[in-house]
Amino acid sequence: MAWNTEETRRRLLEAAVVEFAAHGLAGTRMERIAARAGINKERLYNYFGDKERLFQTVLSDELAKIAAAVPLTSLDDLGEHAGRCYDYHLANPHLVRLLQWEALAYGSGPVPDEEGRRTHYGRKVEAVRAAQGAGSVDDRLGATELLFMNMALASWWVAVPQVARMVTGAEDHAARRAAVVEAARRMGRPAGR
Repeated sequence: MAWNTEETRRRLLEAAVVEFAAHGLAGTRMERIAARAGINKERLYNYFGDKERLFQTVLSDELAKIAAAVPLTSLDDLGEHAGRCYDYHLANPHLVRLLQWEALAYGSGPVPDEEGRRTHYGRKVEAVRAAQGAGSVDDRLGATELLFMNMALASWWVAVPQVARMVTGAEDHAARRAAVVEAARRMGRPAGR
């Protein structure tokens, strides 16, 4: 029987996303991923090698998805960009969980493909700097800090939903999104505007 390698790879990655988001790098078992995908465990190892490389592939793929869905190439409206990121995280909460598991696994030390990710984030920082240079984004905060705080505004609701519920009450996503957009706009608004 001929294998559809792309379909097999897709099924394995989908299963791995679910397992890693639920159990993290340490708690995930390759057997569960293979079973969830309906694929032989040996084939999983053939495709991705060990569990750490599979986790790296999953996280890289998921980060590429948000980068494609919510590009940051120019910053006409920092608030709306934060709002689109909020929407993405709300629809894809597994990404925040994967990043949390990565932090638990690696601490503050280097992570796999750190240089590639630094380059990716560096492009975003440069977009913020360019907007600051053009006067459309406040330059009283550094571009790196502004970008990171914007990312936190958009994702923290999903990172700690229990705290969001306790602090803000019922899940009113429209109100939460509006608050994210307004806070990011204020944070990035040039002085005097």
